[in-house]
Amino acid sequence: MKAATRLRNTLRVRTVLAWARLRRLTRNKNLRAIGAAVVTLVLLASLRAYDPRIVTELKERTFDTYQRLKPRAYTDLPVRIVDIDEASISEYGQWPWPRTRLAALTRRLADLGAGVVAYDVIFSEPDRTTPSRLANDLKDSGAPDLDQTLKLLANLPDHDQAFADAIENTGVVLGFAATGAVNDKRPPVRAGVAFVGVNPANVLAPFRGTVSSLPILNQKAAGIGGINLSSHDRGGIVRRVPMLFSDGASIYPSLAIEALRVAQSQKSIIVRGTGSSGDSDTGSAALIDMRVGAFKLPLTSNGESWVYFNRDRPQRYVSVKDILDPAKEATVKPLVDGAIVLVGASAAGLMDSRTTPLGGSVPGVSVQAQVIEQILAQDFIERPDWAKGLEIVLTLLFGALVAGLVLMFGARFSFYAGVVGFVAGLAGSWIAFAHFRLLIDPIFPSLAALTVYIAVERVLHVASDREKKFVRQAFGQYLAPELLTQLENSPQGMRLGGASRDISVMFMDVRGFTPISEALTATELVDFINTLLAPLSDAIQDELGTIDKYIGDSIMAFWNAPADVPDHATRACQAALKMREALAALNDADVFEFSARGFADPRVRIGIGINAGLACVGNMGSQRRFNYSAMGDVVNVAARIESASKTLDVDLLVSEDVARRVRGIALLEAGEILLKGKSRPTKIYAIVGDDSVAASPEFSEWRARHGALLAAIKAGEGLEAAAALARCQELAGEDMQGFYRRLAEQIAPLHAT
Repeated sequence: MKAATRLRNTLRVRTVLAWARLRRLTRNKNLRAIGAAVVTLVLLASLRAYDPRIVTELKERTFDTYQRLKPRAYTDLPVRIVDIDEASISEYGQWPWPRTRLAALTRRLADLGAGVVAYDVIFSEPDRTTPSRLANDLKDSGAPDLDQTLKLLANLPDHDQAFADAIENTGVVLGFAATGAVNDKRPPVRAGVAFVGVNPANVLAPFRGTVSSLPILNQKAAGIGGINLSSHDRGGIVRRVPMLFSDGASIYPSLAIEALRVAQSQKSIIVRGTGSSGDSDTGSAALIDMRVGAFKLPLTSNGESWVYFNRDRPQRYVSVKDILDPAKEATVKPLVDGAIVLVGASAAGLMDSRTTPLGGSVPGVSVQAQVIEQILAQDFIERPDWAKGLEIVLTLLFGALVAGLVLMFGARFSFYAGVVGFVAGLAGSWIAFAHFRLLIDPIFPSLAALTVYIAVERVLHVASDREKKFVRQAFGQYLAPELLTQLENSPQGMRLGGASRDISVMFMDVRGFTPISEALTATELVDFINTLLAPLSDAIQDELGTIDKYIGDSIMAFWNAPADVPDHATRACQAALKMREALAALNDADVFEFSARGFADPRVRIGIGINAGLACVGNMGSQRRFNYSAMGDVVNVAARIESASKTLDVDLLVSEDVARRVRGIALLEAGEILLKGKSRPTKIYAIVGDDSVAASPEFSEWRARHGALLAAIKAGEGLEAAAALARCQELAGEDMQGFYRRLAEQIAPLHAT
């Protein structure tokens, strides 16, 4: 009895001790952080394995960025789009055209040597202009000579039959659309499908119905393929295209695959899936790749292909109008001869508009053309079946690594290490894409590592807060609150100051702003300023300029601070030229509606002055409020040069310091002016154009005549000055005419003497 009591007491004591040890362990902040890291990693790995929409969207947006950075290189492959464009619609009338015209187009393409003609159009309804349909419409019309008209129509050929005959005599591929709506319409299968491994019909999602061309057309086609795009793509962006379709029994290739098959005179295609020789059966049926004649392409597990896009180019298109124009045969025949020809529409109202990862809309037929191009070029992007597993492993590894770094070295060092790891992961993913065309997602593992970092850091932070509270409770009676705060935290104050840098400074001002402001309401004036300054600011930032401030209708900007811009003077001049172009575009489009309002002078004008030299740049202001700015004589001179542009009637002026530094900018001396606050005159120059203008022979002559003009004025030679002025006015553009009118006023007294 006593032994049993001792045993119970012993067990009770051991239980209490074990519970105490467990409580001490749970109070250990490092163990809590490890627990948070493990839970976070398990949740993140599960999320990646489940692959919800938000994860897929993030991953595919990353892949879109890769394509924008490195699109597929364009080579002139034998793939052409015969385009039903605006010119064709204007020439032949609204769509749909009579099938007789399509028959003529088909025969014409055959005559030009097209290897195959694939229509990215479905002809699901009979031609409404065919004679038999017109006869039925006229039967009850009561028109005069009705019987004779009906007999005449009865003797005319059927338009659909004419199109079918043209299809039969040409290698034509027609398209169909698979739908989820149940119907019994199935186009005939033209391609044989041989498979190695899993049966594709057991992998492909079965469609329930189709929209296809008329049977009379389908029966004559050399090939029939699906034109659907992937249902897995998000955000309206085309990234993948199905290469195979099935209703659960029959298998159909896509339009692009059928066009390629017919072009090679092949009877069948070969599809390889899991379970084939050399590929283990993973237990999950999936497709691997397919072969069409001499060409092989990788497939996703569900029979789709990633499209590696290049920029949509006019070289890919030939207008139907040009094809049917005999006078242009010499031009179009080399483009069509031996090519895979896809017929589609880009005309407004007809265009099957699609968005690609490169941005912008393209006709749907362009997607089919690019699929064929990448197969011919054998240049694919691919997401291998092991990519998802690799990304899960990377998620766990990155997360564990970051958690370990936080625990060993603290939050700051681990953050920097995490940034390095993120950059390394991104670089590895980019190398995989750029060199091996593999799509590996670096974003989710990196975000997972960041999430683990936040979770571990938060746990440690909460624990540290508790320690700080303990410090305050323990030492509060010994230390002042201010000292306790310093003990708990180590704040670093913001420092003011500047540094001397060689910069280029620009001032821009709107000419005649006062009458403009008087003619507009306050709201209209704000809209005017915002509309004007936005593109002008874009021009400055495009050339790596720093916008210091907006001063009403003016802009101050500078270059080479805070970041280095070695050619900052040239950049400033290029920005000024872009600002001139942007303003001209705004005026030409009457964006400000000054013409519509009946303003006497509806064009908005600006003046720009640019100077270069040493200035003090840095954070300026008070400890509570400051901004990054520039100060010094170079800034003041730039402002005064801008003011002088009004007097000289020139929109773009630069100092002599700028003129000595720039390369590839066409400059003309605008004379010497005495700037306010200066004891000696300052030579200034007008910007008249970019490097193309500077290199032109016309500018060489203009510069010589301009120099002669200034020399003649200085020497008081009125006749020579007048002759040089006349030639300069002929050579000058509109931007310099005001300047020459001012010089003409100086020359007039010389004639009098």
